[in-house]
Formats: sequence, structure tokens, C-alpha cells
Amino acid sequence: MNVWDALLMVAVVAGLTFLTRALPFALFGRQDRPSAALTDLSRLLPSAIIAVLVIYCLKTIDFRQTAGFLPQLIAVVIVAVLHVWKRNNLLSIGVGTACYMLMVQVIWPG
Repeated sequence: MNVWDALLMVAVVAGLTFLTRALPFALFGRQDRPSAALTDLSRLLPSAIIAVLVIYCLKTIDFRQTAGFLPQLIAVVIVAVLHVWKRNNLLSIGVGTACYMLMVQVIWPG
């Protein structure tokens, strides 16, 4: 890759980054109150994204052996219980991840 190709790539990435940052302001403007559609999206999207991530993470569970599914299911329960109890995303995800890693590295290695 020569210098001009690198500069062109940087310019395209910078332009697209600017476009993605400016597009919401162009579409919705700077109103005092957001539109009803934007309010609905801001309420529904976080739950939908979490649901998609959970499905993506659990899609490859192997139920043929205990080490294939038990650590993941225990970690999911830990995350859910901690989140309902403390309402802290960082705490619940961090503790769930730490417990999962401990289980797959120490209890059920392989």
C-alpha cells in the first residue's frame, strides 16, 4: 500500500465516522424533547441488544457433557441474580465472567 492509498483510506474512514456522528442530529434535530419514536427506541433497544448477545453467547452450548453446558448456565444464573439484586451492569457482568472463567479453567478444564 502506498502513501496515497493510506491517505485515501484514512479520509474515507474519517468521513464515514463524521457521517455516523452527524446523521442523528440531521435526522432528529436539536429539539427540547426527543420524538416519540426515539423515546421508544431508547427504551426498547438496550433489552433487545442484551437478548441478542445472550442468544449469541449461548448458541453453541454442548449438552453432551457437563463441562459443555454447566459453566455457561451457572454464569448466566449468577449474572441474572446479581443484576436483579444490585442493578449494576458492571458488577453482574464482571462477577459472572470471573465465575465462568474460574469454572472453565479450574473446575472443568479441557
